Amino acid sequence: MILPLAVPVVPIEPAGTDLQLIIAALVGVAVIILLITWLKVHPFLALSIGAVGVGVGAGLAPADAVTSFSTGFGATMAGVGILVGFGAMFGKLLADSGGADRIVDSLVTRSSARTLPWTMALIGGLIGLPMFFEVGLVLLIPVIILVARRSGLSLIRIAIPALAGLSVMHGLVPPHPGPLVAVTTLDANLGLTLAIGVLIAIPTVIIAGPIFSKFASKWVSVPVPQLFLTTEEQGLGENAKRPSFLITISGILLPVVLMLARSIADAINPGSTAPLNATLDFLGTPMIALGIAVIYAMIVFGRGGGMDRSAVAQSLSDSLPPIAGILLIVGAGGGFKQVLIDTGIGTVIADAVAGSSISVLVLAWFVAALIRVATGSATVATVTAAGILAPVAASLGGTDVSLMVLAIGAGSLFLSHVNDAGFWLVKEYLGTTVGQNLKTWTVMECLISVVGLAGVLLLNIVI
Repeated sequence: MILPLAVPVVPIEPAGTDLQLIIAALVGVAVIILLITWLKVHPFLALSIGAVGVGVGAGLAPADAVTSFSTGFGATMAGVGILVGFGAMFGKLLADSGGADRIVDSLVTRSSARTLPWTMALIGGLIGLPMFFEVGLVLLIPVIILVARRSGLSLIRIAIPALAGLSVMHGLVPPHPGPLVAVTTLDANLGLTLAIGVLIAIPTVIIAGPIFSKFASKWVSVPVPQLFLTTEEQGLGENAKRPSFLITISGILLPVVLMLARSIADAINPGSTAPLNATLDFLGTPMIALGIAVIYAMIVFGRGGGMDRSAVAQSLSDSLPPIAGILLIVGAGGGFKQVLIDTGIGTVIADAVAGSSISVLVLAWFVAALIRVATGSATVATVTAAGILAPVAASLGGTDVSLMVLAIGAGSLFLSHVNDAGFWLVKEYLGTTVGQNLKTWTVMECLISVVGLAGVLLLNIVI
């Protein structure tokens, strides 16, 4: 998962020996898992202890380890934390106004139990096309939860397809930051990469989404979280006045449209300072786009749902306490990630695979996957892998370079685990345990990565 954290564009000098870094990272991950699963330590505390311990064990000075953790925590809160807060406000207004009911009723009544997971995958893909994963997630979570509650299907059966759609688009399809960085670094053709990326994304979403969710829902069964309860579900009576379907769907798509418009403008006139581009750059910033959606919800959802100013204010106030724990856990995950990055383990991995004689596409995937597993950052994995392979890409044809970009994107999604703030975001929203999240979310990410690589290699044969 790509998080808006600081991304190193030059190799970081390793803090210790190669063996010391690898042992510190492995032991750190194991300690965090044991603290959470065996000793029942809260994930926020476990991640904080593990992060500083890994930093010291890898050779950072204790003060530097603490600073690194604090920097990562703060950067994550500045990016993901604000988005989650705005998303919680939007979702609560969506539920309290009756807008979520309107969307869910339409989805449930027009889709059978068999087709509903496919519908959720399509929605996830469409929402995920122009948006950060985190933004798409906080927008879709109310719909995922309410659809699962209303349809009677397993939460995992509904959630996995939507998450797959979001993640695949985010990792493989420009104009997302990761693929776009690789396109720029490797000098690939943006239009060609986008077309091939969509071609690979479709079967990948199908396999990692609706198909995999059949198995995942049998492995893991969790109750639907008591979030985004409608007034009727809270025993406060049915909200007879609800926003129309068009008004509701317009509110959900508003930040999508703003971010997509920004991406299109940047693609047509990159670096332009024209007034239109400057305006779209501002409005299409994820934080601004989602903030505008909240204001839209306050006015339009509130009015459409018959809510007065006091009811709107109460809805906004009630939206934040339930996500306090989520924010701390996600921030600590970002802190742990930054410690791993600052130890220089990504540089160690990059040096280890330099000069390899295996297929350049497999090598591109492998480098990105290793750095992703070690640091938890898809962005760092993409930037580092693209930098390593840039000299190789210079000797390839246009199609091969685009395929290399997609191989790197697929590798950057591999094996999300406890050093990924996104792992904790999904876990806390769905209410799963660490083990359950590994069986569902982590396996799904691995499937996306491997199927994406398979698609790249198949297309390399035929085009």
